[in-house]
Amino acid sequence: MINSMMGYGRREGTWNGMSLVVEVRSVNHRFCEVVTRLPRVLTFLEDDLKRSVQRRCQRGRVEVTVSLSGDQDGVRVPHVDRKLARQYHTLLRELQKELRLPGTIDVSLLASFRDIVTVTDRPTDLTRAKKLIARLLNGALTDLQAMRRREGGELARDIKRRLVTIREAMEAVSARVPAVVHGYFERMKTRVEQVIGAGQVETSRLNQELALYADRCDVTEELTRLACHLTQFETAQRGGESVGRTLDFLIQEMGREVNTIGSKANDSEVTAHVVRMKAELEKIREQVQNIE
Repeated sequence: MINSMMGYGRREGTWNGMSLVVEVRSVNHRFCEVVTRLPRVLTFLEDDLKRSVQRRCQRGRVEVTVSLSGDQDGVRVPHVDRKLARQYHTLLRELQKELRLPGTIDVSLLASFRDIVTVTDRPTDLTRAKKLIARLLNGALTDLQAMRRREGGELARDIKRRLVTIREAMEAVSARVPAVVHGYFERMKTRVEQVIGAGQVETSRLNQELALYADRCDVTEELTRLACHLTQFETAQRGGESVGRTLDFLIQEMGREVNTIGSKANDSEVTAHVVRMKAELEKIREQVQNIE
């Protein structure tokens, strides 16, 4: 069963009297990229959260958001450096006296110095926060993976229908190939005979050379390789969860074979089937971009 790279999961909990929410979103990406958005007090968890996501997601851009809401007075508190404030006050009074400056040195002036009044994190039970967030993240990832599997199932069913269409077009081309080769042979023979006119020519040698030339429009080998790629594609779909890159490679190979069939056959009926196969392959390619 294949998985999509699109998904969402969300879990909630309570920590220090505040509501804590963990959300996980994932979108398409060539590799596994994890982005975290955390409150300042919880930034120490960034590496742990990234490793947890990477253990469960092989591909995709995964965004983990942890948010706190409610009374956060217990998390951050202001702090006044009184000793530094007194030093600032003494220096300012000396400077005022030395330069004979008017005005007063009040609290608002001292508070404007950023290193006097600071906001720090109050010691909290971070061990409990770490365990809670790990549990919420695990649940959110479970929800995300469930959504990925559901969407992956839809992608698989759509791709399966399109592969059936491609096989039908291949069968039609395969049935048409003998007539294409024979028709090409007859047209070339007629043209050669018209050029030669009444001249003497060895018929058996002519037929042999024309047969070799006409064989160039035989696409049996391309059809065989295309059928092999289709089988590999279907096997890969059933083989594991992270198969997006393999499927993308096989789609490219199938596209090359279909292009070669169209260029070699030089037949309007075959061309119509080639256009049909190309259209389906392009739609499958778009779907494969969403597969993990």
